[in-house]
Amino acid sequence: MSDTDNATPRSPRKRLLIGAAVLFVALGAAYGAYWGLVARHFESTDDAYVQGDLVQITPQIAGTVIGLHADDTDFVKAGEPLAELDRADADVALAQAEASLAQTVRQVSTLYVQNTGLAADISAREAQARSARSELARAQNDLRRRQALAKSGGVSGEELLHAQSAVQNAQAAVSAADAAIAASRATLAGNEALTSNTTVAEHPNVKLASAKVREAYLNLARTHVLAPVSGYVARRSAQLGQRVAAGAPLMAIVPLDGVWVDANFKEVQIGRMRIGQPVTLTADMYGSKVVYHGTVAGLGAGTGSAFALLPAQNASGNWIKVVQRVPVRIALDKADLDAHPLRLGLSMDVKVDISDTSGQALAQGARREPAYASEAFTQADAQASAAVARILADNGAGVPRMAAARSGE
Repeated sequence: MSDTDNATPRSPRKRLLIGAAVLFVALGAAYGAYWGLVARHFESTDDAYVQGDLVQITPQIAGTVIGLHADDTDFVKAGEPLAELDRADADVALAQAEASLAQTVRQVSTLYVQNTGLAADISAREAQARSARSELARAQNDLRRRQALAKSGGVSGEELLHAQSAVQNAQAAVSAADAAIAASRATLAGNEALTSNTTVAEHPNVKLASAKVREAYLNLARTHVLAPVSGYVARRSAQLGQRVAAGAPLMAIVPLDGVWVDANFKEVQIGRMRIGQPVTLTADMYGSKVVYHGTVAGLGAGTGSAFALLPAQNASGNWIKVVQRVPVRIALDKADLDAHPLRLGLSMDVKVDISDTSGQALAQGARREPAYASEAFTQADAQASAAVARILADNGAGVPRMAAARSGE
């Protein structure tokens, strides 16, 4: 027999084991290459949910609901009315405040007119006082002459008595004139203290009455409960005829165009995560065919358990380590949201590209502008100011700055 015939043939089992080993080595090498080139640059999680603002709609004043202009699932724009409260009491309060302001303006305006009249009155009274003093001097001279003649018998006693009476009358006239001047000057001084270097509109009494009108006007405007933002109505609890207190929740508005995703990553995943890194997301609602794009907007200041209502207490002897998760906020691209709207609470799959670590791990500095703002309530304030200005103009508040000059200055 030949050597070839004497060789033992290879076992099929040995060939299978060698093939499997080669396959596993090849798969391990392929996975290692994939991890080194691709996978290590991404972190992903399916513990992520859509979040958004839930804007509570509350009245600023108490009242009875007499109208509802929106219901659940309705879309409303910022500034549109959502509910209407009974305005009868607010109408009466505004009418009273307007009447009080008009009366105050007229009273204060009279002070300015009186100042000019008092100055002229003081001048006239001082002229009368000078005339009374001249009359007193003449009467005193007549009395002295008659007293000199009375010693020689040239003047009767009755005539001397008349001269004395004339002097007394003249002295009384001078005293009365001086008293009238003093009273007028005191009145003028008091008025000047109230009106000096100010206008009618800036007078304290007028400003107080104007504030009352503004308050009443704003209360009347607040009988219309407006939407502070655009969005969809949810959780309506208000009912017709219900008496609501200021601050009581009536409904909520969800602005779905401004939602974000809170992704809860394990603590071992966020070491290289930075603000601004790109993110791709998919929603269970639409499936993997719809891909959302976003960026890391911020990382939480603590784990979820640290902010829980009942934080974990690990001081017990039976301690088991649990991997903690840190919430990461993902800002979504608006174009993707417009094309495929999301709802609050939907589940998301998140993948973060962590290859670029040049960004900040935590936000630096404060915001220069408010994160959220609404102009839905500024119109009422402007209308209240216009109403006050109209009442001031209609009741003579256009008196310029003036301080009546005292007579003789």
